[in-house]
Amino acid sequence: MQVELISKEDLKVFKSELLQEIKQLMQPGQGQSKQWLKSNEVRKMLNISPGTLQNLRINGTLRYSKIGGMMYYKLEDINKVLEGGFQ
Repeated sequence: MQVELISKEDLKVFKSELLQEIKQLMQPGQGQSKQWLKSNEVRKMLNISPGTLQNLRINGTLRYSKIGGMMYYKLEDINKVLEGGFQ
């Protein structure tokens, strides 16, 4: 059985490489864009109030999914609303 010793320097190098990879994964605009948005993100994107967002949900203009008390909206549905406009 071969024994390999890991030094503190080895761990520091590993840590920096790992952090660099995590940062690359978390950068916005890299890879896939978000497919689901939360209510506050949708309100900012559409520049609307919480009441207006609720009306869009109620009248069926904007579909959503509710998971654990949070509402999520598909980005493609939001883009359709932006393209078609709403009142």
